[in-house]
Amino acid sequence: MDGQGGMRAADADRAAVADRLRVALNEGRLDLHEYDERLQRAYAARTYADLEALLTDLPPVTPSQSSVLAPASGTVPTVSPLGGQPAQVPAGGVTARWLGEVWFPYLRVLAIVVTIWAVTSLLSRQALYFWPAWVAGPWGAVLVVRTVTGLAGGEPRRQAIERERRRQRKRAKRERRRELRAGESDERDDPQPAG
Repeated sequence: MDGQGGMRAADADRAAVADRLRVALNEGRLDLHEYDERLQRAYAARTYADLEALLTDLPPVTPSQSSVLAPASGTVPTVSPLGGQPAQVPAGGVTARWLGEVWFPYLRVLAIVVTIWAVTSLLSRQALYFWPAWVAGPWGAVLVVRTVTGLAGGEPRRQAIERERRRQRKRAKRERRRELRAGESDERDDPQPAG
């Protein structure tokens, strides 16, 4: 293999292909079995040629030239939901944001139950049994497992890509509404002559 096809693919490239396969599934181009099979092959792919083989019978969305190892520019290329050029997701802070989304609810609840324990201990004038450990322990263990598996599986990047895709859809919807309103106002401004 020569050229880009023989180059090693990055996790961002695998995620972009997985997103494109998900779009194809939602559009009805792939059935669930074929989607699952291709998705497994996408995450096992080593080169760009392996990834491109999964998309050959699907309409193009992202040119293969634009999926070259992107984190150098500080952004991660993603498949645009509307076709054309890829969307850009900021690379920095993606993991920190995901960790915050996973852990902040836990920390808030933990602060509340410890406060309740402290207030009841103060009101009773003795240190009561530290029951917040029953809230913190099991939930914390579940979050540790979720954090480790999420980081190993690239969950922060996938969530950032999905978030950016939703933003793009909203922007496109707003643009369509503006165009429709502009078209309606143009029709009102130019009355048709009566028969």
